[in-house]
Amino acid sequence: MPEPRDFAEFYASTFSSLTTQVYLHTGDLAEAQDVAQEAFCRALIRWREVGGYDDPMAWVRRVAWNLATSRWRRMRRGMELMHQHRVEVETPGPTPDRVALHRALRLLPDRHRQAVILFYLEDLTIAEIASLTGAAEGTVKSWLHRARATLAEHLLPERAVDHVG
Repeated sequence: MPEPRDFAEFYASTFSSLTTQVYLHTGDLAEAQDVAQEAFCRALIRWREVGGYDDPMAWVRRVAWNLATSRWRRMRRGMELMHQHRVEVETPGPTPDRVALHRALRLLPDRHRQAVILFYLEDLTIAEIASLTGAAEGTVKSWLHRARATLAEHLLPERAVDHVG
């Protein structure tokens, strides 16, 4: 991706991709849009600094992932409090258009899911993912290996047990 000349160009060329990544992580499009928007707002405030980075998108992505994690923790705590006070919350069941990949991604631990999204969707290298997450490259490779095994188990058609040949 060519270097953006200004914030508006940067925003226009990266917002959709970041929103998609956060959506795959959270499973909530509105939440993903809010998180991405907040991350870009924070980048705009610091654009003189962030715009000068070798990869300003890495900074915005980290902010977005941190925001999504913080919001998830607050939501989880809110659900715990509601449960303690026996507040009934009616939520709709899953819609039929939910794709198998989304269901399979939800089975992965957070770090594995994050690594898969960043590696396959965003085309980040192992080294870039390691830098973003603060993990060793070997750990990122392990996350990807385990995630692929789990996804294959849930996405591939049932394998024939009996091989006649």
